[in-house]
Amino acid sequence: MVQLLIVAHTPLATALQAVARHVYPDCGAGLAAVDVLPGENMDAVQARIGEALKALPGDEVLILVDVFGATPCNAAVAAAGPWARVVAGVNVPMLWRTLCYADQPLEDLVNRAVAGATQGVMPVSVPRRQNQPIPISSHDPVEHHDQQ
Repeated sequence: MVQLLIVAHTPLATALQAVARHVYPDCGAGLAAVDVLPGENMDAVQARIGEALKALPGDEVLILVDVFGATPCNAAVAAAGPWARVVAGVNVPMLWRTLCYADQPLEDLVNRAVAGATQGVMPVSVPRRQNQPIPISSHDPVEHHDQQ
């Protein structure tokens, strides 16, 4: 069974962990979080990630990090062994897409995470046309155009 570890700038990792457990309380057993503090050095973060990885009960781990190239990502890549994969850009849809499918192979879970993240981002409102007057509608069911 694949375990999940969230590594992100504080307080994002623990906040995402709380959201996951709130929505899927039965799926959060193999979920851990490491918050990276401001100014924390890379070696300290890598050591804390290593401790978190050792505490997880499974053989394989999917590590979800917030930003590619930042300290959480770099430390996670350095701490990850051949039994772990790191995916950057963690968001709620990514987490929810992976959380309850930990019984799937690690590579499938990586694909599920990436799909969840990208498909979870979309425009959901239509902007108003610029420089267009808003039509004023009458509540009169019969419009009287001949009356002024």
